[in-house]
Amino acid sequence: MTYNLEEKHLKDLLADAVEIGFKKGLMTGTFSETKLKPYISKKQAYKLYGRVIVDRWIKEGLVKEIKDGDNTSTIRIDRIQIEIIAKSSNRSSFLNTAERRR
Repeated sequence: MTYNLEEKHLKDLLADAVEIGFKKGLMTGTFSETKLKPYISKKQAYKLYGRVIVDRWIKEGLVKEIKDGDNTSTIRIDRIQIEIIAKSSNRSSFLNTAERRR
């Protein structure tokens, strides 16, 4: 099966959209009785995407930290927000690399 760059890009975008939509459904209980939590801890985000990358996204204002009051040290991050940033960041890097190869 042969893909040109545009076809592959569109298929990847569609797959990403379906994945994010499914996870959103899991958070609301639409697809399952077991709900996926809408937030992840900053520590979990570091494990998934890497400390340097997560800190850069926070510094650039792409991802917002959520802290409930002053009595806790736990910082939460919106699960869907960080996944969208991660996927769009990966896509942007892929496209920039593909353009340089031409």
